[in-house]
Amino acid sequence: MWQDPVVKETRELRERYAEQFKHDLDAIFEDICNRQEKSGRKHVRFPAREPESQRNIA
Repeated sequence: MWQDPVVKETRELRERYAEQFKHDLDAIFEDICNRQEKSGRKHVRFPAREPESQRNIA
């Protein structure tokens, strides 16, 4: 079966990154937030939207 080399490389990198944190999702998330903060880029947050089923659709 053919494998896309870009997908393969991405999955390997993701696995190595997760191994650094022993696959602890909280630690990974904290690292991502720290990297984002240190990047110096402006980040925008939008208010949460109501799900489609809760909106008043006329």
